[in-house]
Amino acid sequence: MTIKLFFSALVLGASLSASAQAVNYPNGSTVADFTVTDTDGNTINLYTITASGKYVVLDFFFDTCGPCQTWQPTFNELYDKYGCNAGDIFCVSINNGTDTDAEVIAYEAAYGGSFHHSPAVSADGGGGAVKTTFGVSAYPTFCLIGPDNKMIVNDIWPLTDITTFEATFPVPPTPMACSFAGTEEILVTDLIVYPNPANQTANLIFTSAEASSATIEIINMQGEVLVSTSTELISGTNKIQLDVANLSAGQYMIQVTAANALQTFRFSIVH
Repeated sequence: MTIKLFFSALVLGASLSASAQAVNYPNGSTVADFTVTDTDGNTINLYTITASGKYVVLDFFFDTCGPCQTWQPTFNELYDKYGCNAGDIFCVSINNGTDTDAEVIAYEAAYGGSFHHSPAVSADGGGGAVKTTFGVSAYPTFCLIGPDNKMIVNDIWPLTDITTFEATFPVPPTPMACSFAGTEEILVTDLIVYPNPANQTANLIFTSAEASSATIEIINMQGEVLVSTSTELISGTNKIQLDVANLSAGQYMIQVTAANALQTFRFSIVH
């Protein structure tokens, strides 16, 4: 069983706990409004979302939290399965206030999984204030808020899979295809990088559903984009070589973005 991490300003590290939750909002209590900005610069206001009839699922996390890393793909699966916030559910990840936009972007790239990734709010976007208001001290903490702004479940835990989330809703939500208005999605799949670890060059091979412009980036674990190049993809198998000779040895992410779809791959560099 995965155990939550308890984060406290009174200690220098993390100790184990299995009993924390959003303690300031017992189930059935009214949750105060909040406004945050996600890592893409979008403003998110709780009461505006709930006024549209949506349930809101919050994911409180920090980037070096092992249980958070483990369950981030499952949270993104929920986001993806129910319409990427266009359906009955609005999902958003809220940082505990210790990580910057760049660090949260790197976290999502490394641990978000193959699903579309939910919006994420860092310390820069106001995540720490929301964490304090909710009284969260263990991570991850997942909360379900109803359209009436009342807390339905202030600690969805322990998790088994996506069905643990689904079982918390008073009325089963309706699955909905994930789409992005105005842009036809270009799906990049089967991304691999070789050799891994790389030395002087990193070779990418992946499949594109159709011809498209794409951006390929190498990102360090602090979220900084160190290499960025634009290219034209062909429909089918694409092979691209990147020069990594000038990058320091360490862990990196390669990210291929085409339209609103992206694929990431974690790799190492050695010299």
